[in-house]
Amino acid sequence: MNTNDSNEKSLPTAVSVLIVDDEPGMRSFLKKALSKKFALVETASTIGEAEKLRSRGHFDLLIVDIRLPDRSGIDWHEALNEPDRQSDIIFMTGYADMDVAIKALRAGASDFIMKPFHLEQMMTSVDRCIERRLLKRENFMLRRELSTGHSTTMIGNSDAMMEVKQVIERVAPTNAVVLIEGESGTGKELVARQLHQLSGRTGAFVPVNCGAIAPELLSSELFGHTAGAFTGAKGAREGLFSFASGGTIFLDEIGEMPMKMQTALLRVLEQKSIRPVGSEKEVAIDVRVVAATNRLLSEEVAAGNFRSDLYYRLNVLNILIPPLRTRPEDVIELTHHFTWQLARELGVKEVIWSHEDIQVLQQHEWPGNIRELRNMIERCILLGKPPAEYWKKAPETEAMTQVGYPLSWPLKEVEKQHVMSVVDANNGNKSAAARDLGVSRKTLDRKYKEWFDAEPDKEA
Repeated sequence: MNTNDSNEKSLPTAVSVLIVDDEPGMRSFLKKALSKKFALVETASTIGEAEKLRSRGHFDLLIVDIRLPDRSGIDWHEALNEPDRQSDIIFMTGYADMDVAIKALRAGASDFIMKPFHLEQMMTSVDRCIERRLLKRENFMLRRELSTGHSTTMIGNSDAMMEVKQVIERVAPTNAVVLIEGESGTGKELVARQLHQLSGRTGAFVPVNCGAIAPELLSSELFGHTAGAFTGAKGAREGLFSFASGGTIFLDEIGEMPMKMQTALLRVLEQKSIRPVGSEKEVAIDVRVVAATNRLLSEEVAAGNFRSDLYYRLNVLNILIPPLRTRPEDVIELTHHFTWQLARELGVKEVIWSHEDIQVLQQHEWPGNIRELRNMIERCILLGKPPAEYWKKAPETEAMTQVGYPLSWPLKEVEKQHVMSVVDANNGNKSAAARDLGVSRKTLDRKYKEWFDAEPDKEA
């Protein structure tokens, strides 16, 4: 796990980039900048060199100068025509020619950048390309899972889960807003994904964790922004509602959404349009909204933390996912499913669970629900220990006191240990942990940065 829990949108590091430019300085400049973010960055000075590199493997993104010694970058891109190895492409040029720009965009360019440019301009363009590519990949994987029948089926045949499945089947084909409620780790996102897959909608499924995005960035993330809308907005950018066009947007941890954004979301639901930050123009959208929360929103409304009108608008159709402790009969099926799945992911043999092991698993309270069960099974497989070993009470030692930590610990270490324990108790949900600790999420993030910046190998 990564301890840098930044509010910035994280991008996958396993991305391959190919830079094609005949200027050595430009190649070096871009490679140095992009190598800090992505796993593989290669450079070429000609189309011939680029073709040799592409013959060795696929590149997710091509950054190509239009005028190259042996061939036009646009002509090369048009000639590629490989549906199974499509790459996003950003064209660069030092010659201001509108006809060339139009030709580049018609050839399928993701962006067209004039030289000289600021690094921020290029990085914004790259980030946008990778974000879109990630969404395309996710949608492809979901469609493949649906066609093969893997990883999308709700596991469990208890009466409670059968009722949830029946509700999903009835609700999915409609365009109605759905509110999914349940404790952390019960599988709310899986329910949302299945609603999308059974809906027949052709657009992407776009998950958004409302509690993981800084309040000041949430509006831009959801609705997009125009160039110059705020400091750092070098260019216009589409929001996640636009990416979800024709599909489903899943607003997880909706209870964490700031009041100002609740008002904006209510307008979106009623008007079926969005307004990018900095724009006066409304943009019509065709997006189904599915929201989820581990809180009781009715109590949040009563406490004045959530708008009542938004609650009633979201609560058109409600799906309540029961906690795992109330359906122990599903533990057996879930255990065998995760064992099969994890054995293949980890490249190890499946373990055979004894009757005693299953009984122990069924009798556990599972405060972390299905997520905790999966993590438990993974530890058991990797370490070869039965589940009962993890719930044995640790023996007290002379170095411990009733407060639960060694007397030799400095105050800073006590604070750190306590905070990490609360985060673990909330299954890694730092927003929930911050509430339990009585501090803001920003304060908790600052503490983690202070503790772990110097300890990059430790995990939160």
